Amino acid sequence: MQLSDFNYELPAELIAQHPLANRTDSRLLEVRADGPNHVQLVDRQFKDILSLVQPGDLLVFNDTKVIPARLHGKKETGGNVELLIERISGEMQAWVQIRASKVPKTGSIVHIHNKSGETFPVEMIGYEGRFYEVRFPENVFSLLERFGELPLPPYIEHQPDGEDAQRYQTVVAKNPGAVAAPTAGLHFDEAILHKIKDLGVNQATVTLHVGAGTFTPVREENLSKHKMHYEWYSIPNETLEAIETTKNNGGRVIAVGTTSLRALESQAASGQSSGETNLFITPGYQFKTVNCLLTNFHLPKSTLLMLVSALAGVDNIRAAYQHAISQKYRFFSYGDAMFLCRLENTKI
Repeated sequence: MQLSDFNYELPAELIAQHPLANRTDSRLLEVRADGPNHVQLVDRQFKDILSLVQPGDLLVFNDTKVIPARLHGKKETGGNVELLIERISGEMQAWVQIRASKVPKTGSIVHIHNKSGETFPVEMIGYEGRFYEVRFPENVFSLLERFGELPLPPYIEHQPDGEDAQRYQTVVAKNPGAVAAPTAGLHFDEAILHKIKDLGVNQATVTLHVGAGTFTPVREENLSKHKMHYEWYSIPNETLEAIETTKNNGGRVIAVGTTSLRALESQAASGQSSGETNLFITPGYQFKTVNCLLTNFHLPKSTLLMLVSALAGVDNIRAAYQHAISQKYRFFSYGDAMFLCRLENTKI
């Protein structure tokens, strides 16, 4: 397939700029697909997730925690620089995206500052493609806490505030390292998690530290030429055991978000319960672990749109997105959700 197969026109007013008053207030589009060109779309509220899960199912959440990953500074020549952490590669090192009139050269120093007037130097030590490796003078996490800013996605137009600090983080977040939220998890609050548990639906976690590359559009028309960005993941033994038990008992593994899905499918493909993954899921991919997916609506021409198309069918997802636009669903990180299953696992 070609990149143009995954494009669509989205009115700007449908891009959610702020979260709703309550996490569970969002809408939910159920995608019932029983064939590659046959889909039934059901408009629901998110709380209806209680009627879509079944006793014996397993919900798998990504427990990564968003870090204050955006840094501002100046080059030694005085020019402004913005650094966005892509992923932390060591105690004092990280891969970053850089925004500057001219990218600093390897070996040069960028002076990071905060609103209090404090500064610290970052050394440019190399680059690979569109990402640059930098060295911090001390622990990366501790410096980010003092100097970093919450990295809201590029399509959210306001500066991060106190509301974002709370709501651009899931209630299961505990392992810091992500530079973007696993947004499907944003719809859950503690109350609905308890109700799901009371239904006999089990819950488990994985960790995948979402990188800034998740927002980078695919530029190759021939998808086989696209180089997927790397992200670090880890899956606890108890989650792997819960998956095996669920499968043996005839239950479904439901990934909460594309990041949970990528972690689970990466483990299934590699046999490794932790490591870096650049798994690129496109139509034709044979899913090994995940049966169903809860997810938000994704950017045009994005790898995530290709992923959901692989799960439920290209034409079915195209129809679902057209329906969501016509019904004025809210899109992207603070937007509404959809629930879909693999074609062979969908029950009408």
